[in-house]
Amino acid sequence: MLKVQEIRELIKLIDESSITEFKYETDNAEVHLKKGTGEAPAAPTAQPSVVQPTEQSAPASTSEKPEAASQPEKTAEKPAEKQEEAVDTPTDYDHEITSPMVGTFYASPSPDEDPYVKTGDRVEGNSVVCIVEAMKLFNEIEAEVNGEIVEILVEDGELVEYGQPLFRIKKA
Repeated sequence: MLKVQEIRELIKLIDESSITEFKYETDNAEVHLKKGTGEAPAAPTAQPSVVQPTEQSAPASTSEKPEAASQPEKTAEKPAEKQEEAVDTPTDYDHEITSPMVGTFYASPSPDEDPYVKTGDRVEGNSVVCIVEAMKLFNEIEAEVNGEIVEILVEDGELVEYGQPLFRIKKA
């Protein structure tokens, strides 16, 4: 059975992604998360619902709660501010490394170690540049090309979405 913290992490990941529905089943429990799609995907207006024991047949719906609608709006403001900053600073690059999944971005193998790469570092196609954690699985992301890191687009510990650019590289 999933722990409460794991369910909270799932809710947070789904709330900040473009995924609208997620279902997970085990022998003794079922988790069904669903996000309303009334407005644009960038600013969701509904809090996901959670159904746990399989004895409950009707899914709970929380899309009508007014306080749930204000919480995602707060999280939607931060990525918009970061995108504006990225637009203001044009960089010279040939390739973007994008996230292959929804998860948490980690710049280093552990909190007390140096990051895999910094701006200005040279990388090869098989160089590990970061980790994206999804549901307790740590996935090493490789550079894919030879070149120099010209820009790091996300912060350590930040949630990333599928296809979101993580790094910009000037090919060698």
